Amino acid sequence: MSNAIRTLAIVGGGTAGWLSAAVIAAQHKSDHPDALKVVLVEASDIPTVGVGEGTWPTMKNTIRKIGLKESELFSKCHAAFKQGGKFVDWVHGNGDFYYHPFTVPLGYGRIDLAPYVSDIENFAVESNFQHHVCEAGLAPRSLGEAEYSGQCNYAYHLDAGEFAELLKNFCKETLGVEHIIGTVEGVKKRDSDTIESVLLDQGRELKADLFVDCTGFRSLLLGDQLGVPFVSADQYLFNDSALALHMPYTEEKDDIASHTIATGQNAGWLWDIGLTHRRGVGHVYSSEYLSDDEAANNLKTYLGPEANDIEPRKISFKSGHRQQFWKGNCVAIGMSAGFVEPLEATAIMLVEISARYVAENLPPDNKLMRITAKRFNEQMNYRWGRIIDFLKLHYMLTKRPEPYWQAHTEEASIPESLKEDLEIWSHRGPINSDFDSAIELFPAASYQYVMYGMGFKPDFNRQAYLYQQEKQAERIIQQNQKITEQMLRTLPPHRQYIQQWLSSSH
Repeated sequence: MSNAIRTLAIVGGGTAGWLSAAVIAAQHKSDHPDALKVVLVEASDIPTVGVGEGTWPTMKNTIRKIGLKESELFSKCHAAFKQGGKFVDWVHGNGDFYYHPFTVPLGYGRIDLAPYVSDIENFAVESNFQHHVCEAGLAPRSLGEAEYSGQCNYAYHLDAGEFAELLKNFCKETLGVEHIIGTVEGVKKRDSDTIESVLLDQGRELKADLFVDCTGFRSLLLGDQLGVPFVSADQYLFNDSALALHMPYTEEKDDIASHTIATGQNAGWLWDIGLTHRRGVGHVYSSEYLSDDEAANNLKTYLGPEANDIEPRKISFKSGHRQQFWKGNCVAIGMSAGFVEPLEATAIMLVEISARYVAENLPPDNKLMRITAKRFNEQMNYRWGRIIDFLKLHYMLTKRPEPYWQAHTEEASIPESLKEDLEIWSHRGPINSDFDSAIELFPAASYQYVMYGMGFKPDFNRQAYLYQQEKQAERIIQQNQKITEQMLRTLPPHRQYIQQWLSSSH
């Protein structure tokens, strides 16, 4: 069939390119002559942004599904476990903190514990053991448990450059992806919506039936060539700059945090991510409220004199996304589709979701491409809206007095959809049925942890007759205390677990 989709070309490498290649090739690999051919072209001279070191728990299934061993991910990418996020100084700025753990509250789906906890800001403490596991610096499972298992839900921290390299080798050696090194010098189009080929250096031409744009912020195919406009989100999310650096451990045996630490600053926040060989630390901020020098000073103050000789790398970005994500025979994945600040590790999660959609819904011929693209665009528009709402939630409930934080609480800076949610949640909090779409990114639990952690308490008294399960709630809270005590006794320290596990798996 002349209109069959036989070749898929990914333009751009890095995490987005190689993860997309792995997910799509793993789904479509076959010895059959009609199997999809996956080609990836990348210019070796373009450095990746390389600060996407945090992932979401979806990554566990993605890695398992493409056929990688978890121990290989750890040994090749200096990986560590990520059991959630710790948000320090986001509410008052006086040392306050709360956790967004990745394990859902006990009793989740049967009973909402929020009306029964002693203090709403302690919701994650009383409903979940993972807060304590993280505070104690423990691994999410014991040595007796198998890969990908454990009572604690988790994601990974990993070296983004090494992760892309691992995926590249796996794609080439195991999944049959063809790798071309070449610089894109032009694009040949059949019509305004259809790319026929990309023109490479040395007079080479790469033809394909479907192109995946993984060219980063440049959005070379979808943005430049197909003219899809960028929709800014800077009226909701003010950050547009980041400084990033790699911080060595003082001692080789230093503890590794098993969560991302996000610390609020006067006009932005710091991330602190522990890998096995170093920490990745950075400052996300708004250039309207903070100069680069002030941001660098915040970073050095946080890290102390040991960081004085380390020069941070500056990254500028625009928060927002493309108006469409799939146009004609081109779909954008990664930063070419959009980018918002790295809070909650949404960037790599969106790569996973987008690549999986392409893999599972790749039409057998291009007659069906229009419908597939339409559905993908509807889903991704919804998801981007939800991400912007969820990130905004972290800011708008603050009590911090600085102008940057106060600007986040102004009505005009809050999306309408989030305002509607908060009106509903002001009397009953987020519940599962608010998030029953099959394409939700964050469950009700995620909203509960952030809202309640920041002190937003629904007025449960308005319908007090609905909350008559005190005994059941008390039993669950006591059960959580027992599980917590058991885990604190039996789970090994994070670094120790990784070392022993990797030495026993080789």
